[in-house]
Amino acid sequence: MLGLYENFPQNSHLAETFTSSLANKKVQERLVQVLQKINSEKLSFEQVCVPTVPNGSVIFEFGIADAGGFNFLSDEEAKKLQEAVANQSLLVMDWFCGIRYYKDTKLKKTPLKFDYYMIRVGFGESEVVEFLVYHERGPRYISPQDLIAFITRRVNEADRKKILRWTRQS
Repeated sequence: MLGLYENFPQNSHLAETFTSSLANKKVQERLVQVLQKINSEKLSFEQVCVPTVPNGSVIFEFGIADAGGFNFLSDEEAKKLQEAVANQSLLVMDWFCGIRYYKDTKLKKTPLKFDYYMIRVGFGESEVVEFLVYHERGPRYISPQDLIAFITRRVNEADRKKILRWTRQS
């Protein structure tokens, strides 16, 4: 089933809850647009979080779940996902997030170890959006908190009004 990964880990490394100013379907459409836009975009560490690698750059690779695996969020896959969301809002969107790191010098770009994350975005009633993050492996140059902060910041920047607001948990 598109959007759901059957083997998503039971234990997550981070759970964050947000409220949305939009209906779930609109949040899902916006999330697909934003993740597709930053897919394979070369960013400096400073654009994502506090740099842990001096003179470092970051490249994200997102994939959407489809039952037992993930498909790279290509233009074709994004269109397929947008059509599915247009027909019916999804309860869950599971994402794979590979993060490639590079140390840039004047002479060359040196690849570093990658991070592999799985992100489950759950959509509840009353426009509640929950992010569960599981760190598969890698050095965690970008923490789960920084990853979700970056994604939600980019979703919020895509509109004139703030779409996702963090909900404090007691």
